This record gives sequence, C-alpha cells and structure tokens, in this order.
Amino acid sequence: MIAVTLYYREDCPECDQVRKDLSLLQAEIPHNLVAIDIKSDPVLSVSFGDSVPVVEVGPYHLRPPISLADLSVALKAASDRQEHLEKTGGQAYKAQKSRGNRVTRFDRFSYWFSKHYLAVINSIMFIYIGLTFVAPILMKLGETKGARIIYLIYSPLCHQFAFRSWFLFGEQAFYPRALVNIAGYQTYEQISGSAQVDLLIARAFVGNDFVGYKVALCQRDIAEYLAILLFGILFAITQRRFKPLKWYLWIIFGIIPIGLDGASQIPSLAQNLFPSWMIIRESTPLLRTITGGLFGFLTAWFMFPLIDIAMNETQVFLAKKLAAINQKTRPAT
Repeated sequence: MIAVTLYYREDCPECDQVRKDLSLLQAEIPHNLVAIDIKSDPVLSVSFGDSVPVVEVGPYHLRPPISLADLSVALKAASDRQEHLEKTGGQAYKAQKSRGNRVTRFDRFSYWFSKHYLAVINSIMFIYIGLTFVAPILMKLGETKGARIIYLIYSPLCHQFAFRSWFLFGEQAFYPRALVNIAGYQTYEQISGSAQVDLLIARAFVGNDFVGYKVALCQRDIAEYLAILLFGILFAITQRRFKPLKWYLWIIFGIIPIGLDGASQIPSLAQNLFPSWMIIRESTPLLRTITGGLFGFLTAWFMFPLIDIAMNETQVFLAKKLAAINQKTRPAT
C-alpha cells in the first residue's frame, strides 16, 4: 500500500477538501495517509508558509490548487510505480524503503547540524584562530612545552616564516626582510644576525623575550581566517540574507590578487635558482593582510550562501521525514 503525506494547517478550507478527496479515493486506490500540521515544526512552517495543502506520494508532489483528478492521477502513478519496484527493485529497494521508515542517529545528527551548522563553523574558526595567539602567550608565560605543541600542530598548515609572521610582546609587531625596505623597522636579518635568510631557521624561529614571540600562522593566513570568521558572524547577524557572490567577482577580487602577490614572492626565497633579470620582491605585511582578507571574505561570501541552501534542503527533508514517522508511530486517540 502506498504512503501519502498531506501537509496542512488549521483553518485551511483547501486542506480540508483535499483530505475529503483522499478519503473518497481510498476505496479505489488504497493508501496510508499521514497528515502533518506544518505548525508542528518551525522548519516546516517556514518552508511551506501559506503554500498548503501539499501532497507527497512517492516521487510526486502536488501543490495548490489540487483537484480530485490530480490526486487520482498521482495516486495511480505512485501505486503502479511501487508495484513495479516491489517486483524489480530487489534488496536495494527494500533497504531504501526500510531506511525511509525509521529515524537513525545519523538522521537526528544531520537534522541538528543543518540547523546549527553556522554556529559550529564559526566556533571552529574562532578556536582555530585563537589557538594561534595562545602559542606566543604561552611562550611569554614560560609554558614553552604547550606553545611548542601548538606551533607543531599548525606547522603542516603554514610555512610559519618568522619574517612573514606577526609577533606579540616584542619591540615590533613584525620583522620584515631587508628586501622590503620598510623604514623605521628592524629587519629579520638584523634580529637573526645573518645577512642570508635560511628558510628552515626562519620557520623554526619562534622568538624570544626581546623581539617577542610569533603567532602560529603567517600574516596572510591570519587575515584569511579572520575574514572568514567575520563574514560568518555577519551572515549569522543578518539571518543569512547574503546571496552567493558571483563566481567571476570571487576570481577577480579574491583569487587573482592573492595569487599575484603570493606567486611573485617565490623568486625571493631562492634567488640563485632564477635568472638575474627576474624581479625579486617581497610583499609587505599590509599587502599580505589585504590580499589574504579579500580572499577569505570573498571565499566565505561565495561558499556560505551555497552551503546554506544545501543545509536548508537537508533541514526541510529531514523535518518532513521526522514529522511523518512521528505521526505514524503516534498512538491513535
């Protein structure tokens, strides 16, 4: 026997008429009717709004206006389809049917996550960024073991070059290479005591009481992740009203600037491997922050609204499944 789900609300004459029409068709096309008041779940209430009644039977969905003929055609088609699947679907169909008739732990987790995904992502981003600043704080407090663990955890995720990192508790917030030529700042070469920059040493150098201690991610990465967190907070405050950013705007203003700024620095890391005519440059902390921030913010703007659409679809699907199964298992009164 086919299952029919009717979504309705109180004080809806059209809903009452559809219920009567389904009752008339019961003898001709036997079916199990599950009637769900959309007010029983906020997700369903928002999803359907005033667009009820809605009838779902197999893969067929009927929306207002729904006539007796519409119901008859949909029920007959669903009945024929189910009969065919029962004969040819085999174990795969039976397993799918069984999953559709029960609520799993994964269903409940997915439903919860689809409602709270933004808070989860923002919390993860906050912790992820926050730990990078905990490392220099621990170093300053003398808790070097804990700090080293944090630096080690983040090391596969970032180059951690001291000359491209922020420093806390020192004379300067950053120590650029002499190549950058920023007046009034000590260079990395000066604090390292070497005119040649050894990348392995620059990566391992975390600082000292005089120059301060570096943050566990580089300047550009900090800007990227802070911008993602900023957009996530704005997305939540505005109740996710941002529409997805156009892909070409993401490429032009998000990807190209960070790509040009980052790739053009490569020769400066191994000058002897490149011809003498090639321009050797090192980006500034300000430029790294701007390009990293643009990339992070625009990437979040491009991705978060798309994720939200997928989460809303999952939320509505599972809300309907949970409501239907709860209705079926509710004791008759």
